[in-house]
Amino acid sequence: MNIIRKILDVLRGEQSLEKLINKGLKVGKNFSRMSGVIIDPSHCWHIEIGDDVILAPKVHILAHDASTKLFLNYTRIANVKIGNRVFIGAGSIILPGVSIGNNVVIGAGSVVSKDIASDSVAVGIPAKIICSLDEYLEKEKLKMNENNVFNGDFTMRNPDFSTEQQNKMIQSCQTFGEAFVE
Repeated sequence: MNIIRKILDVLRGEQSLEKLINKGLKVGKNFSRMSGVIIDPSHCWHIEIGDDVILAPKVHILAHDASTKLFLNYTRIANVKIGNRVFIGAGSIILPGVSIGNNVVIGAGSVVSKDIASDSVAVGIPAKIICSLDEYLEKEKLKMNENNVFNGDFTMRNPDFSTEQQNKMIQSCQTFGEAFVE
């Protein structure tokens, strides 16, 4: 299974986390990256990722900007720091020189070109802070009820995940607009 993972990583342009760490990437505890994530392999030693960080599919973290190479014959390089307890949504791009604080959510498809303060939610192109993390979580909690909250059995992690469970979640989304799964 490990060899298959390595082959898939190469085909997708991904490098193994172990290889990136050996090159100097700093990663904290409980780090999780989904498929298609690219952590700048040519300058990974300029990247530091804290504890409890999740990178959703197709996130890109860049520590270099080669736009100047053609014109100035030099590539710009800058450190990137991602704090603790950070979620970066699918398809987001983190540009060189950016610091993301602790307890941050970056919305899907965002381009982070400037520092993002701790305890915040940022979205957009370029990413801008739209609210505090506490405000966001309180708003989401208000949407939750006994009919639209599901446990981990309602995911593909459950080998016995059934059509009945799928339909129950679909109905919840139709009734309440969304569902929540642990």
